[in-house]
Amino acid sequence: MSNCKILYVCQEITPYLAESNISTLCRALSQGMQEKGNEIRTFMPRYGVINERRNQLHEVIRLSGMNLIIDNNDHQLIIKVASIPSARVQVYFIDNEDYFHRKAITRDDTGKLFPDNDERAIFFARGVLETVKKLRWTPDIVHCHGWFTSIVPIYLKNLFADDPIFKKVKVVLSIYDDMFEEPLAANFKTKIQGEGVPKKYLSTIEDPTYENLMKFVINYAEGVIFETPTPPQALVEYLEEKGKPYLNYQDKSNTDYLTQYQAFYDKIAAHEQNK
Repeated sequence: MSNCKILYVCQEITPYLAESNISTLCRALSQGMQEKGNEIRTFMPRYGVINERRNQLHEVIRLSGMNLIIDNNDHQLIIKVASIPSARVQVYFIDNEDYFHRKAITRDDTGKLFPDNDERAIFFARGVLETVKKLRWTPDIVHCHGWFTSIVPIYLKNLFADDPIFKKVKVVLSIYDDMFEEPLAANFKTKIQGEGVPKKYLSTIEDPTYENLMKFVINYAEGVIFETPTPPQALVEYLEEKGKPYLNYQDKSNTDYLTQYQAFYDKIAAHEQNK
């Protein structure tokens, strides 16, 4: 099924960041699915390491200026955009001085995770969804890549659940080998609860480890794709326990992998319609 509207929410995309499993796949999927006849929108954070002049980022005034409240503090949402000429793909960037102007992605110079990564991920998720609303564009599939995007499914099924733009959307989560060692901030659960998530579902993230966060997010996804040939067994078992469809790792050297992704999107749509 082509002519599908797909929102790609990406932790990283090349050429704006160095090549990695996430950044190269997000670039390939955005371009490949667009070439297959799908309508694409792609988002990522505007990390401080991105060279705006070289990559020709510019602010979209009509989409910027909203203030988002995170943990009772106001943070201005700035939207920037750039195009990958060789791919004919446009990328929207979520920017904010407090969260994304440091010259790093998710870790400091010593390799330690930033203590406010949870708030940065929350801001990013809110920023993406509020911008899609302003664009008045209704996606069929929202495909999230990397743990930094994991708040998006949570919000889609809670805070934005009754919004006409997102009411029928299907969520696909790609799980990589990007696990973090230390848990997120101890009060992460409280911040998420304040954004409309029912308290009864929050016990999974009492201890906000990577594994617990992924389990929590799986509850809000219609399907999962493993982007590593050796996914955590605990997550595979959790998916099977929940009866969620998943796609095993696809070798990207096989040019047919895009067809497998398209087929998985179709399967998710058909599975939900037949419930």
